[in-house]
Amino acid sequence: MRDFEARHRGPLSFAQAFPDSASLATIAEGIIKGGTMMTSRANIALACVLSGLAGYVDAIGFLHLGGLFVSFMSGNSTRLGVSLQDGKWHESLETAGLIFLFVAGAGVGNLIVLARASSRQAWVLLAEGLLLACAALSYGLGFSALSVALIVFAMGLENAVFFTGTGGVGLTYVTGALVKVGQLAALALRGGDMFGWLPSFLQWAALVIGSLLGAIAYRLYSLDAIWLSAALALVLSAGLALATRGTQES
Repeated sequence: MRDFEARHRGPLSFAQAFPDSASLATIAEGIIKGGTMMTSRANIALACVLSGLAGYVDAIGFLHLGGLFVSFMSGNSTRLGVSLQDGKWHESLETAGLIFLFVAGAGVGNLIVLARASSRQAWVLLAEGLLLACAALSYGLGFSALSVALIVFAMGLENAVFFTGTGGVGLTYVTGALVKVGQLAALALRGGDMFGWLPSFLQWAALVIGSLLGAIAYRLYSLDAIWLSAALALVLSAGLALATRGTQES
């Protein structure tokens, strides 16, 4: 310890404090790895739109279910623990069911990506749009529970849009995005990319704005407001399919 102090008198630099670490740029790359697709403007825009869509749907589901979430499973996991402690078995079962449906949707979404090498994002969004449309139709026919189940499954599936086989970008929850904002902001203060944190911040802001719009829509149209999210997912799917086809032909 004395030898260390003798060699490093005065404030330590980043490299001195972590002599075996990579450069700031490499550290920043490591922070966003699994989200490396968030480096192009087009993908950043798509991620923000999809997070906004998720926020819109989650707000509708939250209000409809009286405090449970359709896309934020960390919140549902906490509710599950509290419900179990309180002995609210019906609520616990309902919450566990939502978590299971979300996980199943995420798994199916990844299977779609792995099976469709080209236009995989378009296929995932097509499936999401159809699921949301079926959810809205089910609600209109009086099958509210089925509608909620389809919505949760669709939200899990959405997270496969940026799946790469080893990682991806969480689109229906932003805790990770906020962590990246803090991490990349810290690196910016140490001489890293000054605006490296901005894409993750925009993704968070998009979800908040989507939640606001979803709450307004639910007050006006109840669960019928899901039709709008279904339409957006289908439009995005068509746009991505056309863009992918154009890229392949060029």
